[in-house]
Amino acid sequence: MLRGLLGIGVIATGLAGRAMADEAIASHGTPALMAPFAALPFVDPAAPKGGRVSLCFLGTFDSLNPFNLKAGSTAQGMVTNVYESLMTRSPDEPFTLYGLIARSLDTDEARSFVTFHLDPSAHFSDGTPIRAEDVLFSFDLLKRHGRPQQRAAFGLVHTVSAPDPLTVRFDLTGLDDREMPLTLGLMPVLSKQHTDAGHFDNATLVPPVSSGPYRITAVDPGQKLTLTRDPHYWAKDLPVRRGFFNFDTVALTYYRDANGLFEAFKAGLCDYRIETEPTRWLTGYDIPAVRDGRITKQAIPSGLPKGMEGIAFNTRRAPLDDIRVREALGQMFDFEWLDQNLFGGLYTRTGSFFADSELSSAGRPADGRERALLAPFPDAVRPDIMAGTWTPPRSDGSGRDRHQAEAALTLLGKAGYRLNGSTLVDAKGTPLALEIMAADRHQERLALIYADSLRRIGVTLTVRTVDEVQYQRRRQSFEFDLMFGTWTASPSPGMEQRSRWSSASADQPASYNLAGARSPALDALIAAMLAARTHEDFVAAVRAYDRVLLSGFYIVPLYHTKEQWIAYWSRLGHPERFPLFGVSNVTPSETWWRQP
Repeated sequence: MLRGLLGIGVIATGLAGRAMADEAIASHGTPALMAPFAALPFVDPAAPKGGRVSLCFLGTFDSLNPFNLKAGSTAQGMVTNVYESLMTRSPDEPFTLYGLIARSLDTDEARSFVTFHLDPSAHFSDGTPIRAEDVLFSFDLLKRHGRPQQRAAFGLVHTVSAPDPLTVRFDLTGLDDREMPLTLGLMPVLSKQHTDAGHFDNATLVPPVSSGPYRITAVDPGQKLTLTRDPHYWAKDLPVRRGFFNFDTVALTYYRDANGLFEAFKAGLCDYRIETEPTRWLTGYDIPAVRDGRITKQAIPSGLPKGMEGIAFNTRRAPLDDIRVREALGQMFDFEWLDQNLFGGLYTRTGSFFADSELSSAGRPADGRERALLAPFPDAVRPDIMAGTWTPPRSDGSGRDRHQAEAALTLLGKAGYRLNGSTLVDAKGTPLALEIMAADRHQERLALIYADSLRRIGVTLTVRTVDEVQYQRRRQSFEFDLMFGTWTASPSPGMEQRSRWSSASADQPASYNLAGARSPALDALIAAMLAARTHEDFVAAVRAYDRVLLSGFYIVPLYHTKEQWIAYWSRLGHPERFPLFGVSNVTPSETWWRQP
């Protein structure tokens, strides 16, 4: 068997020798790092150990299981810190995995199988070794009871076997899915001995026996977790873990209110935050701790595609199943007024699901590869979107743009609506009235402004603000007309798109197909992304996919910034550079340290 074929991080020699511990696999191309390497390039391998970091999150929690259907109300900050997967992803590369619990892997050029070789030294926090039976158990459990995207992906695997206690082989024959070995590589490994499979669907506050660098040592339900570094963590000396997990203690605190969370940060109760509110970024940090240098406020570049934040239309419900109604409602979102009056001009309107990247279709006419992929679906893409000339509607910024309203009413007229006085009604005289669900005050404010704009064309939009738990439960059961959503973009989109936009996910509880999209074109293009063997074919598939999504008017596009905004107390230290694809809410607990 050839080792290292097409994307595996070893040289193909034709020899069937034992693989190195730090092999890697890339979705496309080859991994940036080849074994042996000392550490990942965005960390400080000599970072000091010790001390405490306090991280804060918006929301609450009623479970410590992030892998079942109730994971929407699970405590944030546990994946990576507490749980580990077979391999680990590098945020410095589009989609590359390096060996962790599985120290090496085999596959072929077609990726018709993948075999993982477990590190003999890997063990859970109670000292029990991680063996193939734990991997088989985890795969079977998540296939039956995991989150929708896991069930969908794992259900495609033909067979799984364990030739010996340190080897697991997955048969992927005929899938034509080059990402599947990586999807399996990201599978969390759960302890067969300590996981209650019979009650896996239930919420639980029992700290897990897991293999990560931290153990949960204190639980204050709904409010706080304390993580303590495991002095016997098995992977601490692996190259992919050098410079990681430097704090002895990680405190995770949860706040129901965004303003309360910010006040806690200013008071020093939280060490770090990612800022997403432009008004706060512009004016909220004018405080003594920032002026005297105790808090650093920093805008950092991110190489990630900017993705999409928007307001999703639930097409499972009339009249939102009518594309003309969706496009008309989108016409009335007045970004120009918002950006001038609320956001200080900090935002850019988002016109693609992969904005600011080569994967975006915005401003680019479809090339021959894209047109060939779209040929079986002649009505899936509007001509202006195919030509790359479409942009989200623009207003004059006055908040009362007549042309904006006229365009919306023209579309609604074609859908059978008319104005009856100041109320928009259908042919039966029924008013067009909808409800938008909001999770916090920021969403509520945007929703109220949008509702005021829609009132100009006779549409009633009621704003309903709910708490985090109710928000997640309603989201998972699709009990809404409109709601806010975020579709983060990877530089290597693939399997996750099935849970977001495939026809199969439209009625799957807890999927992220908020809009309920059912499109053969989207299904075919997701398959084309996963099957692409060259970078050019992959880019063409994603751009065509972007065009179909935009043409469906499933959401009202919102806006994005070119950079990430972060703020942190000077008691924290961090590596000289940030990962190419940015930072997350838990980055300090992974690669930062306490200043001496």
